[in-house]
Amino acid sequence: MCGLAGFFDFTGNHTESDLKRMAAQMAHRGPDDLGVELRATKYCKIGLAHRRLSILDLSPLGHQPMHRDNLAIVYNGEVYNFKEIRFELQNLGYTFSSDSDTEVILRSFQHWGVKAVNRYIGMFAFVLVDLKQNKAWLVRDRAGVKPLYYSSMNSTLFFASELKSIRALTTSNAIDLDSFQDFLRYGYTSGEHSIFQDIKKVKPGHYLEFDLKTRSISEGQYWSVFDAYEKQTFYAFEEEVVAKVEELLESACKYRLVSDVPVGIFLSGGYDSSLVAALVQKNEPKPIKTFTIGFEDAHYNEAPYAKAIAAYLKTDHHEYVCSEKDALDIIPHLPLYFDEPFGDSSAIPTILVSRLAREHVTVALSADAGDEVFGGYNKYTQILKNLSSLPEIPYSIRKLISSLNKIIPLGASARFLGRPKHEQILPIFNEILGSKKMADSMLKLGSKRIADQNLKKLIGIDVTNRPNAFDFGISSGVGIADTLNRLMAIDYTTYLPDDILVKVDRAGMSVSLEGREPLLDHRIVEYVAGLPAHMKIRNGDKKFLLKRVAERHIPKALLDRPKKGFAIPVNRWMRKQLNPLLNEMLDKDMLKKQGLFNHREVELILKRYEAGENQNSELLWFILMYQLWSKHWQIN
Repeated sequence: MCGLAGFFDFTGNHTESDLKRMAAQMAHRGPDDLGVELRATKYCKIGLAHRRLSILDLSPLGHQPMHRDNLAIVYNGEVYNFKEIRFELQNLGYTFSSDSDTEVILRSFQHWGVKAVNRYIGMFAFVLVDLKQNKAWLVRDRAGVKPLYYSSMNSTLFFASELKSIRALTTSNAIDLDSFQDFLRYGYTSGEHSIFQDIKKVKPGHYLEFDLKTRSISEGQYWSVFDAYEKQTFYAFEEEVVAKVEELLESACKYRLVSDVPVGIFLSGGYDSSLVAALVQKNEPKPIKTFTIGFEDAHYNEAPYAKAIAAYLKTDHHEYVCSEKDALDIIPHLPLYFDEPFGDSSAIPTILVSRLAREHVTVALSADAGDEVFGGYNKYTQILKNLSSLPEIPYSIRKLISSLNKIIPLGASARFLGRPKHEQILPIFNEILGSKKMADSMLKLGSKRIADQNLKKLIGIDVTNRPNAFDFGISSGVGIADTLNRLMAIDYTTYLPDDILVKVDRAGMSVSLEGREPLLDHRIVEYVAGLPAHMKIRNGDKKFLLKRVAERHIPKALLDRPKKGFAIPVNRWMRKQLNPLLNEMLDKDMLKKQGLFNHREVELILKRYEAGENQNSELLWFILMYQLWSKHWQIN
């Protein structure tokens, strides 16, 4: 795993020192090597920069930018099946001088063009230039594991693995107000957009083709999870399905062990990570290294469960019990690691476990996507339960109830319902009631941390609803046979790439640790997507299929426990240790100067929170994260 950056400069003004500045911003992504190359062509200056974290072919032969004939590339990620592709290309007459997957990408593009990407099993983001055709491709992997930002401004197309590298050469601080609103709704910026107006992301499963002659950019999509879900559901004997999933999981784990440096596993003790550890250890002659973070607060501590699994599997287990000081010391650094405002507080323990792992290995496997692929979230069962009753109410009546609820003062409604928290929940519930596509709206609106009418009061401007990845998922999922599969497909294209994968990539890369996710192998989701919903959730039992596989390797008694999640006590911290910082960053004068928040509404929310109300604790965390980010990057 590495970091890439560069530009296509039609002004002729940018220099090699500019490339080095871009690369320096992400030295943490690749401490082993620096490659910088500036080339003047007929149409523009092409600048390519690369920071290398050596994983495969540790020799200088893996140096980037890499050239083969008329092609040049800078690349971040891993193509795990590169040996099979290389063998196929060798039979077609191609020769290779390295043992790197980078060279395989170049040769495969020579032979198949951009369609070569369909052959890759892996995670990747790369920029490849054809100096003969005067074209370039910016390509991102299917799920969006690896980031790739780009920006077209001042007659230059910039690109980079991290947003900070682009901003090293640009001065625009213009906030994208739609992305700002999305952050307050969800805790992350969604889809192809970033927090800045002029910077975007290449979407997962997509590529951009850039014509250097005409300066035109066209977008292509080579993979979509909805294509897998929209295929006709197939049926097979349960034991056949379990065996097939186990075979795919074993293959995915085996591929992700391909490395010339030490590999370990993040182990929480839950079904997903325990299964990954079991499948890896099963085929390893020596104990694999496993890592977990424990907490002093028993309510959040999963370490004992992980330790029990590690003992059963006989792994080389490493555990670190973090103190509140360990976690709190990370918070001021979050804006540097994430570039954009990021509200998922589990980023803190993810950074801590990455630091622990990096003391021993350079690559760590994690079990991300188990919930999205196999049906593990509580919200799925809750939505299905709600739908069993709400559709009985005709849409016209639901819409009328929603309209009446908007007229009744929120405070009165909340008191009538007997729960102050309904002052926050009721507006979102009204939006769901008034929707025709209730299941999809439940997922989208249930992911919100603040309703639009409350958001309008918070930011003091009219709220906009730019179509985002949720809307794309809803419209694309019309052909999916059942509600559960549609919900899972939407999560796979929204919450997974925009939150979970951002968290894991930035946390690992902050300490130069490569993360690999076996459950994100596209062959797994393509197979499981075609299965009926009852293979994923059966009689309320979530992740039914994955559990069946796991219990083939680990006793159920060790696995069957309440799910804690990778959470931290943010609510308690903001009332105690973080309270001075919270009040400093939500200072009235600071908010007035920014001009983004209604300072009176923020003051009211904070006052009620400090008086003991909890319903806005997550929203306050989001505001704090935005304020810390804004201060760090000197946005206002």
